[in-house]
Amino acid sequence: MLRTGVVLVMGWLAVLFCAGGVQAAPGGADAPTQTAYLAGQLRKNPVFISDQIPRAVPRSTAPDFAKEARRLGVPTYVMILPNTHYGSEATGLLAGVHDRLARKGLYVTLSPTGLDAVQTYGVSLPGAEDASRATLYELPYDATPREVFRHFVDVLTSGHAHQRAEAAHAKYGDSVDELPLLHTDRTAREDQSFATGVAVTGIPLTALLLTLYAVRRRRIRRAAAAGGPLSAGKRPVAPKTTAHTKRSPAGSKTKGTKGSRTGSKKAGTGGSGAGKGAKTKSVGASGGQRVRMLPLVVAAVVLGGLVAFAASQVFDDTTSGDGSLPTAADMRARVDRVAEGLRRDPLYVDPESPPALDTAERTHLRTQLRALRIPTVIAAVSSNPDDESDGNKDLLLKALHDRLHRKVLIVLAEPSDGGIELANYGTPVDPTYLMNRPRYLEYSGSADPALGRRLDQLLTYLGKAKAAKSGAAESDPLGYDPPPAVDPVEEQALPGLFTGDFHPGLVLGVFAALLVTGLVAAGCGTIRVIVMARRRRYGAGGGSGAGAAHGPHAPVRPSLAWLRRAARHDLDALTAALEPGTVPEPGAPEPTAAALPAEAQRRAWECLDAAALLIDGDSDGRIDADATPAVLACAIVLARAGRTAIDEPASARHVCHRNPLHGTARKRTEKRPGGGTPGGATRSTTDAAGARGTGGPAARRRAASAMWTLPVCEGCRVTPGAVLKLRSEESKGRGAYVPYATLPGPLATLADGAEIDQLTRDVREYFGVH
Repeated sequence: MLRTGVVLVMGWLAVLFCAGGVQAAPGGADAPTQTAYLAGQLRKNPVFISDQIPRAVPRSTAPDFAKEARRLGVPTYVMILPNTHYGSEATGLLAGVHDRLARKGLYVTLSPTGLDAVQTYGVSLPGAEDASRATLYELPYDATPREVFRHFVDVLTSGHAHQRAEAAHAKYGDSVDELPLLHTDRTAREDQSFATGVAVTGIPLTALLLTLYAVRRRRIRRAAAAGGPLSAGKRPVAPKTTAHTKRSPAGSKTKGTKGSRTGSKKAGTGGSGAGKGAKTKSVGASGGQRVRMLPLVVAAVVLGGLVAFAASQVFDDTTSGDGSLPTAADMRARVDRVAEGLRRDPLYVDPESPPALDTAERTHLRTQLRALRIPTVIAAVSSNPDDESDGNKDLLLKALHDRLHRKVLIVLAEPSDGGIELANYGTPVDPTYLMNRPRYLEYSGSADPALGRRLDQLLTYLGKAKAAKSGAAESDPLGYDPPPAVDPVEEQALPGLFTGDFHPGLVLGVFAALLVTGLVAAGCGTIRVIVMARRRRYGAGGGSGAGAAHGPHAPVRPSLAWLRRAARHDLDALTAALEPGTVPEPGAPEPTAAALPAEAQRRAWECLDAAALLIDGDSDGRIDADATPAVLACAIVLARAGRTAIDEPASARHVCHRNPLHGTARKRTEKRPGGGTPGGATRSTTDAAGARGTGGPAARRRAASAMWTLPVCEGCRVTPGAVLKLRSEESKGRGAYVPYATLPGPLATLADGAEIDQLTRDVREYFGVH
């Protein structure tokens, strides 16, 4: 009898013990609270990573967090949970976990968005709060939890946590979003691809077009410097030699190098032979230009390749994030945990989340589930974009069914907002009845987020469900096959740099190159017009000054380029006025030489012949490349004097002796012998004895009173202008300016007041033409 009683007592104790074990199991009636569950996990490992965020923080990265925590030198407990699992206050969660764990150390909570709270219990770790603040301000929003925790440890171990926190708050306190991102996302990669496309075509094409523009402008400048055709109209290549002018034999030259040009001067050259030669030369030049284009194009292509290579080295990111990729075990951990809990109990409440159901609600729901004719399970778990299903609840439902391997109606409840999802996998219930449930039991959470009350109403509604028709229970529970979630590896992988917006960037680069080239050309053209206008107004080298008052075409210190342009222009104008078959320049007066007196025609033709002898020794209609400033200035004076002989025959004998470029001299000014000439030479017309100071007093008085006159223009008569200065021939147009009277050549005779007729005779004599 005693033995029987002992056996019965032991049997009841065993039953009670087993029942308590079942109730204490995860998912049972007395499931642990969130703080108790997290404390239990931290006892196993000081770093706990939720299995609900494998895309953001894989559980396999726990050793990396543990490695950083060891640098602090104190026990550190790290929890990384989804954003919605902290409840109202993260610090309250830390306090609850510490009370359950009862261990000294630093407690840290993180989420996919960053560092949420830090707290020390029983250890001395100054600066923990300051390091948390500095981390918040110093890192951009795309920093991963692993990078955030590493930065927190760096700041805390630096010994300057407070200073860094204050400085970061002062600098970034109100502009956290302005911090540069740590990682390249897909939007940034599209921007990089677009910029690369623009650079690959824009930079080489711009360089090519600007080079071609520069070459063209250089060719134009060289042609202008070498002297283009002396007339824009149709005329002989070289000006005609007048009937009274005869050339001496080639060997009878009288002036050194210039005498060699005599034999090459042929009146009326430019016939068919010359035209053919010019055509042949033009064709050759075109072929040479095409040959020269090839290296430029090749260089542009090479430059584009270098730009593309440089871009691939600069934009070398292949993934977005810190390189943490979840494993297959990380991706299935939560589904395995929830499915295992549903096998033991039809009601599973996620222990990582804040409690959504109290003990009474759980007991009542379990009673209702057991009373249902339909096999039903409830999983109260959250969904977020960082979980294995990418936030797709249909995928989570399908994954749970694949783990359970039985016919069941699965209810997925969202603890945060009370939302409910249903999926019927083979149970005998009418699908239309499930679809037409009341509005307050719709898929999304209603205005009443109380999850316990809504689940009670749902189970009551399911208890009245009608049986399904034949074959209806085997239909697709979701109505469609949900697409698979994005592979986390592909999700973090960035598209190639030379894809996507790279191709539109190539097209825009072409337009950008054309636009830049056009702007550069327009800017250079504007500057060139301004410079030309200034040169015409003030002269190439004089700026404003005394010479500027005498007209825009008479600079005091003309440059070689200005002299060449002026010589070509003035000779063209004179040729158009004298040659009956030429076409004058736009705006130029019609030729009037046919109605001139014989004397004026003679003087004009002699001026044209003399000017042509000076600057067109090759008789090719172009200004000689070796023409000196003095020669060019003399040709300009002759060309202008020839036009004056046509327009004002009575005023064509003299030009201004101070600056012959001033043109016709209508007045004369008196000069004393001591004043010298513009070139600095003294006159020889004074009495020799008086000049030397010898002789009697009467002779010296006569010498002092001797006066002579020199021709000047109207401006120099009122206000004497500066003497014309030219660069010396030895300096090749680059040396110092000297008075024109000191330079060799016929031009110097004008400083003594020589007439134009005398100047033309001196030019012919200078070149040995009679």
